[in-house]
Formats: sequence, C-alpha cells, structure tokens
Amino acid sequence: MKIGVLGAGSMGSGIAQVAASYGHNVVLYDTNIKAIEKAMDTMQKTLAKVVEKGKMTEDVKNALLSRIHSTDKMEEYAGCELIFEAIIENLEVKKSVFAKLEAIVGPDCILASNTSSLSIASIAAACQKPERVIGIHFFNPAPLMKLVEIIPAVQTSPETTEKAKAIIDSWEKLTVLTKDTPGFIVNRVARPFYGEALRILEEGLADIATIDWAMTELGAFRMGPFTLMDYIGNDINYTVTETVFSAFYFDPRYKPAFTQKRLAEAGYLGRKTGRGHYNYAEGAVMPQPNKDETLGRMILNRVLAMLINEAADALFWNVASREAIDTAMTNGVNYPKGLLKWADEIGIQEVVDRLDTLYNEYHEDRYRCSPLLRKMAKEGKSFY
Repeated sequence: MKIGVLGAGSMGSGIAQVAASYGHNVVLYDTNIKAIEKAMDTMQKTLAKVVEKGKMTEDVKNALLSRIHSTDKMEEYAGCELIFEAIIENLEVKKSVFAKLEAIVGPDCILASNTSSLSIASIAAACQKPERVIGIHFFNPAPLMKLVEIIPAVQTSPETTEKAKAIIDSWEKLTVLTKDTPGFIVNRVARPFYGEALRILEEGLADIATIDWAMTELGAFRMGPFTLMDYIGNDINYTVTETVFSAFYFDPRYKPAFTQKRLAEAGYLGRKTGRGHYNYAEGAVMPQPNKDETLGRMILNRVLAMLINEAADALFWNVASREAIDTAMTNGVNYPKGLLKWADEIGIQEVVDRLDTLYNEYHEDRYRCSPLLRKMAKEGKSFY
C-alpha cells in the first residue's frame, strides 16, 4: 500500500517512519525542502542508534529508509491509498490542503488529519467526498507511542472508519475510537492536569517545585505538570488549552492561565528555549519543593478530582467508552492508572465531596461535578 504523509515535522516524519517500518512505500511531502532534509537526516540518525543498540539490523534500517520518498511536489501523492496530514494547527490551512489533495488522489484514498484538537467535520466539509475524511491522531514521538485516537466525523463513512482502524491496528498500535469533540479524549481529559496546577500556583498555595513533587512523589505521575508543560512547550500547551476553551463555548472548566500566556509571550517556552517554568541554563539552581505531606495531599487530591471529573464527563457525553478513556490516559499521557479505575479506588462519593468542597469555596462553574459522578454516588455504583 502506498501511503502519503503531508508535513515533514517531527510528527509527520514519525508517522512516515512507522508506515515504512511495516513495509509501506511512503511519500513524505513538505513545501519546505530544508524541513524534508532535516527530517530524513534525523530519521537516519535515530535509526542508526536503534541499530547500535542491536534492536535492528543495518539491512532492515536501509530497507526502511529506502521505502520513504521525500518530495516537495504534491502531485506525487497520485496512487496513494491513505494520506496523513500533519501540519500547522490551523483550520483554514488544513481545509485548503485537503481540497487540493482531492484533485490529486483517487476516489477511494482515505484522507486523515493528525490534528490534536480541531474539528474533523470542518476539515471534511472542505472536500467533495467528505465520507473519506477521518481523524487519526498519533502521539509524539509516533514510533514509540502506542496510542492512536481514531476520530470519525459526522460525514465519515463506516467503511472509512473500519479500514483506517484496521490499518493502524496492523501497525501494532493501540487504537481508541472517540467522538469528534474538542480535544477528543486525551487533550480534553488532560486539561486539568495543567489548568488546576496553574490555578494552585496563581493562588499562591504552592510553588512549581512543590506541585510537581506532589504529583510525582505522592501521585506517581511520571512528570509533574510544570516539567511536562516545559517539555511540551508553553506555546503549544497554551494554544491547545485556548483551542479547547473556545471550542467548548468558553466553558470555565477549560479556562487558560495568564501565567502560561505570559511565559509564551516572553518566549519562555520551556526546554526548547532553555527557560520556561524552570530555568534550564547551565548553572541555574532548580527550586526545591516543600515536602509537607499535608500540602502535597491537598494538591494531588485537588488535581486528581478535576481529572476524574473530566474523564467522567467524557463518558457522560459518550465521547468514548469507559475502557477507551482509561486506555487513552494511561497510554497517551502515561498516567499511572486509568482515571475511572482510580475513581473507584478513591470512592465515587469521596470524589464528589472533593468537587463539592471546591465548588462551595469558589462558587465557580469550573468546579461543577459531573452529573454522572453525582448519580453514581447516589446509587452507590462504581465504574468497574
């Protein structure tokens, strides 16, 4: 099967590598020749390290790379059966590109967007055959991350969904089906991990080192929210939050934080610029956490209650199944447990009480409890 990838950034080149590793001939296109050259060079170096570790032979590496054809001519997509778009998160740009693609490919070619939060229905609407358009959202780095969200739009045909899912499953990825709603599963449910941590910081209840310590040491999260925001990039993380916030008609639950906006405006984007919430300059002294366990538990309980509430609401609105939500969060952002399973361990009533305490203190809609949690608590039910 001939596969196209549009965009030679880290995500596009990662998807190209995955497709080529499963025997597909791949056309990797970008308008920027330098981006293509950089992508191929990075891929070469990455795979050379895999060979060094003995996880791949030189022959396999060379064969894989030989299956990737890079080009700055979109016409070379002719004959592709599936094309992944992995370009800038701008709806108008994506719509324009999809309309151009249709003039080149055959009628049965599936057109997939790797968008992390934009409407698949809007992208599909730009096409003559919207039924062939679907969201296929990989996580970075695509060769290493198992999770892939499959997002059919209202226009997507069942055949397109079935075929797309079967292809990604054959690449030994873990696929979850999700509704075409803002942020899908992961980028929607994960918002409070950042948002509530920023809120705790802005209120002056704890500093960044203490909040990160509470989430990693007491909560067993792999990275604290501020370390993770710096890793992702404060510009990217802020943009996703803002996109989800406006797409949900400015629901206060997704409200972005001025702290992160100002860092992005200042160019303090995180690791990639040497400074973000933390200073990564050589010789910079990292702040030390306040390891007061009572304070740490307050931070963890507050952020966790908000995360569980978001996961429960996603289930309440039929965004995805119970299993898909927990699978997405443990495999897409490496949470230590599925949030719905975690809610059962804590006790549904306890989660409701924590949310109600926050709501009673602040009287903000941000802290409203999901109707599903409240109903389950009343009926004494659990998720599993």
